[in-house]
Amino acid sequence: MFTGLVDDVGVIAGVTPTVAGRELEVRCRYEDLVVGESVSCNGACLTVTDCGPRRFRVAAVVTTLDRTTIGSWEPGHRVNLERAMRADGRFGGHIVLGHVDGVGLVRSTAERGDAHLIDIAVPPAVGALLIPHGSITVDGVSLTVNGLPESGVLQVSIIAHTLRTTTLGGLRPGDLVQLESDVIGKYVQRLLGDRRPPGEPAPDRPAFD
Repeated sequence: MFTGLVDDVGVIAGVTPTVAGRELEVRCRYEDLVVGESVSCNGACLTVTDCGPRRFRVAAVVTTLDRTTIGSWEPGHRVNLERAMRADGRFGGHIVLGHVDGVGLVRSTAERGDAHLIDIAVPPAVGALLIPHGSITVDGVSLTVNGLPESGVLQVSIIAHTLRTTTLGGLRPGDLVQLESDVIGKYVQRLLGDRRPPGEPAPDRPAFD
């Protein structure tokens, strides 16, 4: 489990295609990673398969590539990193599982006072779980839903500290981002969905196009 508080920005140092998907070499500041540890890479929980001082290797299987942006990462690409939360750690963000629910498309960016606003088109399955001032994970960063300017569009407001310590300040219109909905909303949605009358189908939630 993670909290969405990024503790390093890594750089993809190498990409190796495999039969199962892709292997990624990541440069980072971590000195004490161990094989088998989980690291959130832009919000996707990946398992460390090899590591050393300031580097680690992870594998992304085909199913992961299908639902994330990892298939487009090349050497030099910067990624937000977070190690799994310790049981005795401070809980500063929100509950983040590292399971990407969908890919969003950056529609626009703008400055308003000391805030940096980003509007993101989201898949219907993600949009159904958004509420004003609720939680959302964008490329591994725990953020507050600043607004819902129109159907299928999420707006987040990024403070200066987050712009400095994550990759979000570099997002531009047309960029793709990995999204994870609030897990509490998922459980509520599932519980309410189970109250449908017998025989009533589940609502259709097409993937983001």
